Amino acid sequence: MAFSPDQKWLAVGSHDNNVYIYDTCDWSLKATCKGHSSFIIALDWSTDGTLLRTNSGDYELLFWNAADGAQDPSGRSNTVGTDWATTTVKFSWNTEGIFPRGVDGTHINGVAGSTDKSLIAAGDDFGLVTLFRDPVRKGHKARCYRGHSEHVTSVKFSDDDGYLWSAGGYDQTVMQWKRC
Repeated sequence: MAFSPDQKWLAVGSHDNNVYIYDTCDWSLKATCKGHSSFIIALDWSTDGTLLRTNSGDYELLFWNAADGAQDPSGRSNTVGTDWATTTVKFSWNTEGIFPRGVDGTHINGVAGSTDKSLIAAGDDFGLVTLFRDPVRKGHKARCYRGHSEHVTSVKFSDDDGYLWSAGGYDQTVMQWKRC
């Protein structure tokens, strides 16, 4: 789930492969985004609140018009200059280097971009929190931090980017990392 930057809309990714957009004034359904072939794992709003990008369990990256839920089949090229309010999708052009060689992508559980758009954090099945420069290109060096016993389910930067939080699955721990 994610609120639009102006808080007027709430987008909810569902296990039925759809994204539902609700008006936060009266919680009425505004639009339904239909087109994914698998459940929704992440979604991001554009900073102007007009577009959504979504990832699904089968690694699709799709783009949507938030006003009516229409899919933009040319979204990859039509949104090149789009400023995204958040970075939570793990399959996009600016996150393509987060996957080491020889992995299929399922080991990355959560992605978060910093508010200043300088860093991307990823949490993985190996208990690591990894920091990358944004955008992440193949071959970029990353910094890995170990703290969780096993898989990291989620990562999130604070609004001022001073801290990064990570949630562990097996250890059921929330860790706070100070950005220096």
